[in-house]
Amino acid sequence: MKNSIKVERAKKNITQAELAKLAKVSRQTINAMELGKYVPSTVLALRLAQIFDVEISEIFTLEDSDWV
Repeated sequence: MKNSIKVERAKKNITQAELAKLAKVSRQTINAMELGKYVPSTVLALRLAQIFDVEISEIFTLEDSDWV
């Protein structure tokens, strides 16, 4: 699954640590998501969408390999 967390953070001008605090997760979790190494729970995805004030689909995109 692809995501645009880094782009959304840049738009809001916040660091990984600041986003982590807002989302109630560790900075390492934010980093892992940005690197595509961690797929968030539904709750975390919803939190991020609210923090960025966008739809979840604007942050997360399924790849072909996600359907296999």
